[in-house]
Amino acid sequence: MKLIAQSENIENIISKDSIYVDKTEYIFNLTKQYERVFFSRPRRFGKSLTLNTIGTLFEKGVEPYFKETWIYDKWDQDKYPVLHLSFLEYSKTDIDEFKELFSLSISDFAKTLGYDDAVSSKKPNRAIIELFNILEKEERQIVVLIDEYDCQLTANINNPALYDEFKNCIRDFYAALKGKKQIKFLAVTGVTRLKDVSIFSVGSDINDLSYDHAFSQMIGFTRDEIKKFYIDYLKLGISYEKHIDTDSVTANDIEEFLDRMAEQYDSYCFDNYYERKVFSTYSVNNFLKAIVKDERVVFGDYWYDEGGLPSILKNYMDSHNLNIDKLLTSEIAIPYNDFINPTTLIDINESVLMCQTGYLTLKSEIDRNDDVILGTVNREVRSALFSLLSLRIYERNVSPYASGKKYVLEQGSTNDIISLFNSVLAALSYDKYPVNDEPTLRALLQVYLLGKNHDVRVEQHNSKGRSDIIVNFPKRRVVLELKYTDKASNEQKKLDEAEKQIIEKGYGLENLGDRELLQIACVFNGDKRKRQITMFKAVGRA
Repeated sequence: MKLIAQSENIENIISKDSIYVDKTEYIFNLTKQYERVFFSRPRRFGKSLTLNTIGTLFEKGVEPYFKETWIYDKWDQDKYPVLHLSFLEYSKTDIDEFKELFSLSISDFAKTLGYDDAVSSKKPNRAIIELFNILEKEERQIVVLIDEYDCQLTANINNPALYDEFKNCIRDFYAALKGKKQIKFLAVTGVTRLKDVSIFSVGSDINDLSYDHAFSQMIGFTRDEIKKFYIDYLKLGISYEKHIDTDSVTANDIEEFLDRMAEQYDSYCFDNYYERKVFSTYSVNNFLKAIVKDERVVFGDYWYDEGGLPSILKNYMDSHNLNIDKLLTSEIAIPYNDFINPTTLIDINESVLMCQTGYLTLKSEIDRNDDVILGTVNREVRSALFSLLSLRIYERNVSPYASGKKYVLEQGSTNDIISLFNSVLAALSYDKYPVNDEPTLRALLQVYLLGKNHDVRVEQHNSKGRSDIIVNFPKRRVVLELKYTDKASNEQKKLDEAEKQIIEKGYGLENLGDRELLQIACVFNGDKRKRQITMFKAVGRA
């Protein structure tokens, strides 16, 4: 069984006989159809490996690294020197150091071409012009690959002055690239798509393919690719779960296993027609590696747990309150221009930023005559999103577990559950997220529950109405009907209303199966001297 790759370098992957999910047909078409391209993708999605593969093909050809790939007998490009620039390697806090190291990279590259004294400027735009001047005299062309172009910008969302300095420097650099015949091929990647750097300005010759239908699956894994390249891992996981030999695994077993993987890791959409979707490469690789290591199948949340909080979102959240109500919505409508033409990270639409960082994704085709619809991606990212919100909303962590690592909602009593919720509500940052009404109360509890990876349904519809919160477990369903007041004299009346709604509307009975049903009516008193659930009642069990 081949190892799962742990490198962003195609040479290392092939030399170690690791799995390479063959994307070379996309790369072949990309280099044939375009000379200058940009594509944005969230972090840990495979952008760097894509650039490295392009660079290797141009610099070394197909031997010996592409013998078993689609492109092997089709690549007919001459070899070209590759200037590969990763902005991750440069300073994010010192503009002068950034310029010096950036220019030094260009100078060092020139030296590898035999031009020892050709590049001396400490300004990147001047340095690249000096390189182009000598290349023009020699009638030579190069390939330019730029990874994480927006790294310095995302690091300075909360520092407008430094942000502008980096923006202007980067804009001047891209302006120097425009129209240069010394560039055989140019590819740029990043997380964000911004109009305030000239890469996307009017007249730019760089094609933004971030949501191009033809290349929407060039980065990320398709279901068919997982089935083809990781079949041994799929069979191993199924064998552990079903306690059978891998030879006994059926095609139906594999499809069912892929269905469960899809629910957890699939449905990122980068297709302007909203037709093609991909799995997260980072999450799939970690999930499958864990099967081998742990000898069991656990659908972990790798997007957040191992990836951490993206600095871009952390920086944004330091100066902005996220709109919780909007993020709790299954469909978020964004004006076409806000989505296509975000101007600057300083004032970007927060839902567009959440989409660019991978916490939301496309849920509609992109039509200039209509809004663009965004929504959460999959179960893993949904959990990550609400874990992210919890960091902002709650001043301390409140464990959802009772003793023995069992969820309080799954096995605890009504008193245990209310005690948990009151601990959660006591941890709120009330100055930023005050609870002044029932919808806010419901939203904040939902954020907590989803952040703890509970199976939560909010305002679940049945034939008679909709309940506030339903939490599902394999053997239990907990239903909460929430009421808000700020007067103690209204508490009993509100509790009676909640109980009556549960009974009359039969909340939680739909598709219950053989699960225990625990229905709880709750009253939250928002008076600043209380701020807790003051009255509650277990309405019924079935």
